[in-house]
Amino acid sequence: MIELTQEELKQQFSEPIFTQISETADALGLECYVVGGYVRDIFLQRPSKDIDVVVVGSGIAMAEALGKRLGRGANVSVFKNFGTAQVKYKGTEVEFVGARKESYQRDSRKPIVEDGTLEDDQNRRDFTINALAVCLNKARFGELIDPFNGMADMKEKNIRTPLDPDITFSDDPLRMMRCIRFATQLGFYIDDDTFDSLRRNVERIKIISQERIADELNKIILSPIPSKGFVELERSGLLPLIFPELAAMQGVDTRNGRAHKDNFYHTLEVLDNISKHTDNLWLRWSALLHDIAKPVTKRWEPRAGWTFHNHNFIGERMVPTIFRSMKLPMNEKMKYVQKMVGLHMRPIAIADDVVTDSAVRRLLFEAGDDIDDLMTLCEADITSKNTERKQRFLNNFQLVRQKLKDLEEKDRVRNFQPPVSGEEIMKVFGLHPCQEVGSLKSAIKDAILDGVIPNEYEAAYAFMLERAAKMGLKQVEETKE
Repeated sequence: MIELTQEELKQQFSEPIFTQISETADALGLECYVVGGYVRDIFLQRPSKDIDVVVVGSGIAMAEALGKRLGRGANVSVFKNFGTAQVKYKGTEVEFVGARKESYQRDSRKPIVEDGTLEDDQNRRDFTINALAVCLNKARFGELIDPFNGMADMKEKNIRTPLDPDITFSDDPLRMMRCIRFATQLGFYIDDDTFDSLRRNVERIKIISQERIADELNKIILSPIPSKGFVELERSGLLPLIFPELAAMQGVDTRNGRAHKDNFYHTLEVLDNISKHTDNLWLRWSALLHDIAKPVTKRWEPRAGWTFHNHNFIGERMVPTIFRSMKLPMNEKMKYVQKMVGLHMRPIAIADDVVTDSAVRRLLFEAGDDIDDLMTLCEADITSKNTERKQRFLNNFQLVRQKLKDLEEKDRVRNFQPPVSGEEIMKVFGLHPCQEVGSLKSAIKDAILDGVIPNEYEAAYAFMLERAAKMGLKQVEETKE
């Protein structure tokens, strides 16, 4: 965090748009303030595009007057139901709202809104660091209004509610998710009284829509160290309510002196590992879900100890259910996560054995264009505390990566289709769609993946004739050109 004098703070609002807002507000005789995240992020030296302006009076009237002042190129959108308006001008977006006070009914997070003062508006803010305001009127331009010591909280890296946290969280329970999300994104700590209140109010999360919860979860997952957020979700009691499958992974069972690792904390370690290498939200989701089926597949076997057989395949089947319940997209993004979860054991199995061309070809064929992401996930999954074992896996993964590169250049098997199509097989042998056609096509594919024949048409055609003869199939009239 940086400290700024009022003159230095003024300089942060030197862009022409702020001058135009200031002059418009003075012409209308309205008090006008930049509030919330934009002000906070100036002091935290974070980029921020969201400019929120509170007007003591009509935010809509202010936005419309600014639009006229800016002239051509300004686009004003009015949202009368919400009492807000947006002005877009030369790549900048400014949201205007009238200062207001809010009251809530217990069964809804939608407030009853009345016109209010700046003080009323700051009172309704979620956290002290988001209640900062800077005046834009000419007489007080650049003046910071900080009634709840948000600056001190930023200095202390503290997340705290402006008013009684029980009221703050009960009125709008989504603020509990936002509390943990801000702590995770900013690397802050949650004030003790605020956290105790969060724990008391967790059941209130049930009135929040799944879409809003998923949006906050995605922001936690995209944070620099996302494990911090999930630890706080678990510690607060929110996790079992919003993500029971992940909460079920916590804990260690011991039998005959043999224990398995805590799969919850292992998963968070994998998520942190992968977050150092990618901002791909869905690859991070893959890390979060890669072992999600371990609780349902856990078995004790006297000789082997604790086992989690087929947890990758069962986890793959769990992904659509989880995405549907969380209102996450049921499209190619979900299918991508399914694919990553289903395949995440394959590179590890290859790296733990002799790295054969055949195994690598099959992996390349099944992963297709997602092979690099899969390898990144698998490398993040190596969390062994045995330094020697960990290094051996990482060295073997480098071998796998090199073989993937070499075989792709040589055999072109990524996303490949057998050179002889099903239609051609039917034509050559006078067949209709049937099991024999599928068997021949699969045999050609397997022969290429196993390195029996090259990925070339002539070799595949000759192999087809040879295999068909063994199956008792005869060619019809000569069809090959």
